[in-house]
Amino acid sequence: MKKPKVSHRTVGGISLIGAALIALLVLPAAFAGTQPTKKAARKVARKTLLQNHRAIAAFTAKGGEAPRGGEVEGSGPAQERNENRAYPDVTVSLAQQQAAYLAFQSVAKLPGGKKNNWQEIGPTSPVVPGVVTYTGRGTLNSGRVTALAISPVCAEQSGNNQGDNDAEGSQCRLFVGAAGGGIWRADNPMSTNVNWHSSSDGLTSNAIGALIFDPSDPKGKTLYAGTGEPNSSADSEAGVGVYRSTDTGKSWSILPGSVTVSYDRSIGAVTVDPNNSNHIYFGTAFGIHGAASVGGGAVQTPNPFLAGVYESTDGGATFALTLSVSPSLGDGDIFEILLDPSDPATVYVATLSGGVWRRSRRLDGDSAFHQILAANAAFDRSDIALTTKDGHTRIYATFGGSGFPANLWRADNADQPAAVLRASRTVSTPGGWKNLTSSVKGQPGFASYDYCDGQCWYDIFVAAPPGQPDTVWLGGSMVYGEIFTAHQPSNGRAVQRSTNAGVSFTDMTNDIQSPPLGMHPDQHAIAFSRTNPNIAFIGSDGGVVRTSGLYADFSSDCDSRGLTGANLTQCKEWLKAIPTQIFSLNDGLATLQFQSLSVNPQNPLNDVMGGTQDNGTWAYDGKGKGSWFESVGGDGGQSGVHATNASIRFHTYFDAQIDVNFRGTDPLGWNWVADSFFIPPGNTEARAFYIPIIADPNVGGTMFAGLTHVWRTKNNGGGTQAYLEQHCNEFSGDFAVQCGDWVRLGVPTLTGTFYGTDNKSGQYVVATERAPSDSSTLWAATRRGRLFISKNADAEPASGVLFTRLDTAAQPRRFISGVAIDSANPNHAFVSFSGYNVSTPTTPGHVFEVTYNSVTGIATWTDRSYNLGDLPITDVVIDDKTGDLYASNDFGVAQLAAGSTTWVPAAGSLPPVAVYGLTIHSNARVLYAATHGRGAWKLDLSK
Repeated sequence: MKKPKVSHRTVGGISLIGAALIALLVLPAAFAGTQPTKKAARKVARKTLLQNHRAIAAFTAKGGEAPRGGEVEGSGPAQERNENRAYPDVTVSLAQQQAAYLAFQSVAKLPGGKKNNWQEIGPTSPVVPGVVTYTGRGTLNSGRVTALAISPVCAEQSGNNQGDNDAEGSQCRLFVGAAGGGIWRADNPMSTNVNWHSSSDGLTSNAIGALIFDPSDPKGKTLYAGTGEPNSSADSEAGVGVYRSTDTGKSWSILPGSVTVSYDRSIGAVTVDPNNSNHIYFGTAFGIHGAASVGGGAVQTPNPFLAGVYESTDGGATFALTLSVSPSLGDGDIFEILLDPSDPATVYVATLSGGVWRRSRRLDGDSAFHQILAANAAFDRSDIALTTKDGHTRIYATFGGSGFPANLWRADNADQPAAVLRASRTVSTPGGWKNLTSSVKGQPGFASYDYCDGQCWYDIFVAAPPGQPDTVWLGGSMVYGEIFTAHQPSNGRAVQRSTNAGVSFTDMTNDIQSPPLGMHPDQHAIAFSRTNPNIAFIGSDGGVVRTSGLYADFSSDCDSRGLTGANLTQCKEWLKAIPTQIFSLNDGLATLQFQSLSVNPQNPLNDVMGGTQDNGTWAYDGKGKGSWFESVGGDGGQSGVHATNASIRFHTYFDAQIDVNFRGTDPLGWNWVADSFFIPPGNTEARAFYIPIIADPNVGGTMFAGLTHVWRTKNNGGGTQAYLEQHCNEFSGDFAVQCGDWVRLGVPTLTGTFYGTDNKSGQYVVATERAPSDSSTLWAATRRGRLFISKNADAEPASGVLFTRLDTAAQPRRFISGVAIDSANPNHAFVSFSGYNVSTPTTPGHVFEVTYNSVTGIATWTDRSYNLGDLPITDVVIDDKTGDLYASNDFGVAQLAAGSTTWVPAAGSLPPVAVYGLTIHSNARVLYAATHGRGAWKLDLSK
């Protein structure tokens, strides 16, 4: 379940306990027994209060993505990851990123270190129990989908033929572009058992932002894919250019002219002239590299080629910039490039900050782009749809941004000069445009008001099905305030459909089943069946769903929701035609974006947990790729298991939000234990977007978490099972007490001047690791390169815990992404660094061996980077049985055998994908990789 978006307003003067009690009082009576709604309502109230206490104001309750403004204003997770990778520089150059990629390629060409290959463990059938969803009906989810494409050629056939035909049962193939999982193909998208196949052969980036069929290919076999995700989030990975397939996705090759102008950017749109296959357009947007389990280390690169529209007339051999929005208006990211359906020489473009632009020599008498609809302000994202009505080109345009409510506009006759057509969204009925949106509740136009819930920079679309000019679909986030309330006026308005040209809409988010199957929050893409345009395929943070194409009047349900006045009027309008059924198409679509993985130390081969972007924390029982289920919703960060009692688990959302469970992974067993971090003094401490947190490997019930201090609990986060389940359970707790008993270790903060004058702004702890060979040694690291050891981490009182700083000016002042402690020697560890050597030229290195002398208090550092080149590392682990090291990065996993000076690929069969974290259990001879887009993988270390 998506953690609800809440207001930025604070709850002044209300205590934490008071806010929890208010949350209980405002629960809708009709839903008092509905666990997901109760949990969500309480969490809304709690998180609204917590915003009053937070030290980092840019963090929002929208889990997983930061506001776009954070990148510019110098705060928020996107800026955090930018700084982690770039520091001490401000940005990273194109040459640096290219060098990193080439460095990995040189390693990848060497023979693999292990004889066994990587094995995908899933999830391939990602089960979401009903208790985890906001509707109460179970479903299947996959990772974030950014693009959809339907084959234009459909062949009649029967059976389950998966040959070269483009359809099954007269349905065309469906292609999916995933944010980090590459391209996937379904030959039978109308089936109840979709047969997904990875279709990424030849791609060197699995981050996909755009996907289209070439309209000039009569056989429907040519596709284009733009790599890099353009959604402006903290984990929108940059790509490497535009790819083309001429065999219906079986293989892909790069368009050489696209590489330089788009490298390390994302591609938000690709378009091909239907009359000339050599005439190609694409648009570039923001992208980052280097995210990891804790805070990442990602960065937007200062590509010397401006974000904008690039055009080729030689089939992609070369591209030239044809439109770049003024930097004063923002980044100028491109999200849509459409050709006029009646005149392919006329080009329409939707941008970030710059509004809608058009180039038409026929209408304007020149070859320049002209703005035809202005944005309201910087970071106002736009999207467009084109159709024809009464012989004229019609445009639907939508806008929205962080702090700017979404609006919908329509121009019924775009066949006029730009000077006549041009409008500003601050003017109600200018030129040839109509503003269809009203901010007045109860009016038909209210449906298109603020439907992105303040997140249009991230999740927005508008689309018109072929041949239906008066039908328009809108996609946004989820209007949480309309479903987590006592009286629900809508089903959430994540997706809406209008059949009167955008004047009014009905809510597509839920179907009419009881309980309903609901769409996942955060919508990104839509495509329509070629044979029945009433059937929509919709891509979101939760994967792909399909609507039935049939609609039913469900407005009578409004009568039981306790609504009156405008709310009742609105509800009946929104529910008068909703889908009879919504189908999840995610079975077999293995694209979940893991942040990290943890194992049960008593059963490491068959008991795994992992947090994912916007799809919660998952549990795996080792019985195959399909044996996963989502144990808790929201955004999943870190997780862990009690040292001796596997029934006790923890997980985190984003920020320092922590739950503990005494019932294993039972979805109803999660108890909130994080109040310590949102009331004084915890609320004053900066922290990573996903904090570092571990369960002590030896001492049951003890956990360590990092903010600017290391924090500790010796009591499972806050108390006994009976106590926490009574007071702090996410579903049934009374919240009459403080939930969480974390205490700070030591007196001085690890990031302050006590430990040195290099206390740059934005310091906080990014690694906490306990030595498995004793109960007192703890290593900790900060995002600016400080490394510490404590030899009395279990001391009482906690203020008596002492830390020794181990790094000196001779080590890199860069993001420390991993600490792997030798199981036989608590004073011996391996440490990995993100960032680039060229940013710290006098202190290079990405993997170091560190040995602490407890007598002298000094550590010896030895660089073990060898042939890694300038390749930022996201994590490092050590195999205690062999001494082999494993290091993850943006492209895969490398191995350094004990005694060797050459890094090699760890093993074969792992697709090219960003690996955010590694988890090893040497006794069980297994290594796990948490990939950000291709699920979880494991490697048998026995050979």
